[in-house]
Amino acid sequence: MTTRNHPVDHELVQAAADVARTRCRGDNHTMAAAARARDGRIITAVNAYHFTGGPCAELVVIGTAAAQGVYELDTIVAVGDRDRGVVPPCGRCRQVLLDYFPGIGVVVGTATGVRTVRITDLLPESYVWADHQLDTE
Repeated sequence: MTTRNHPVDHELVQAAADVARTRCRGDNHTMAAAARARDGRIITAVNAYHFTGGPCAELVVIGTAAAQGVYELDTIVAVGDRDRGVVPPCGRCRQVLLDYFPGIGVVVGTATGVRTVRITDLLPESYVWADHQLDTE
């Protein structure tokens, strides 16, 4: 597998960091996510932690985007509260992102900074949920 880096959307990272710093309070909201819509808008959200497994910030941002009429996302990033920086998506979020947006870029942290990779690079050899659906056209 060859991972190709793509340009980093620093405005998107800053938007998520701002939400993490100003809206994440206590143990219920510890992560923020920001996504760039195809039309350029930035959608933000926070996680809703619960001991039964509440939704991650990336999943909340998908729902928030849909509620605003946005169904095409180009890039997404998650940032932890308390200055934890960019955090890569968990396995569940990787699968959901792949299913909803197979071409989405994901900003991830590295030892030397941040980079953007395709979701397919984070979830190689993956099952694609839409593959089980019959083509109705």
